[in-house]
Parts: sequence; C-alpha cells; structure tokens
Amino acid sequence: MASLNDQLSRLVYSTQAGDVCPECRQAKNACCCQENADTNRIASLDGIVRIRRETSGRKGKGVTTVTGVPLAEAELKRLSKQLKQHCGTGGALKNGIIEIQGDHRETIKAFLEKLDYTVKLAGG
Repeated sequence: MASLNDQLSRLVYSTQAGDVCPECRQAKNACCCQENADTNRIASLDGIVRIRRETSGRKGKGVTTVTGVPLAEAELKRLSKQLKQHCGTGGALKNGIIEIQGDHRETIKAFLEKLDYTVKLAGG
C-alpha cells in the first residue's frame, strides 16, 4: 500500500499538458485508457446479446437490460439512444449495460436482429 504522501502527490493538472489521466499519467487528449478498456471488454464477450427484464433494486419497476453488445463506448451510447427512441421510453447506459425502462424485450429483440446481432432472451 502506498504511503499518504505518495497518494497525495500525484499530478492532476499540468500547465504544459492540461488535465492528466490518473491511470496512465498522460495528457487527457493523449490518453488511451478508454480505448484499451473498450478493447478488453469487447474481447471478453461471446458474441451473443442477452436481453433480460429486471426489477431488483428498482422498487418493483421493470427495466429491460441489454448486455453483451460488442461495441465501443461511443457506438454503445448511439445504440442506446436508438433503442430508447424505438421503444419510446427512457433509459440509461451504465458500465456497458443498456437499461430501457419498461418491458420491451420483444421490441428490442426484433430491432437488434435487424442489425444482424445474435440475440437471446435471458432469464424467466
């Protein structure tokens, strides 16, 4: 474990480079941490998109979750927006998981199959 002085002495901003990435300590515009994270996340997927309805932790409100989409963060955000517009409801993108409010499993399955994804309905 690093000492307190080591933890407090890390560079956050530089007048030469501007903001600094806390992980690789490069300038934010030269940082490649997000690209590496996307590459690692996509490599760990099996190519099957899973659609599930969840209510746990949401006070009984149903949410349709879409996991396993092999896209980078920016394209995943675009797909999330398209799904929300197609279903006519709200939603969110959290940690690579698309959440759509309500039970829209069949609608999302048809939409993703049109985009040539292998889709499975997961859960009960």
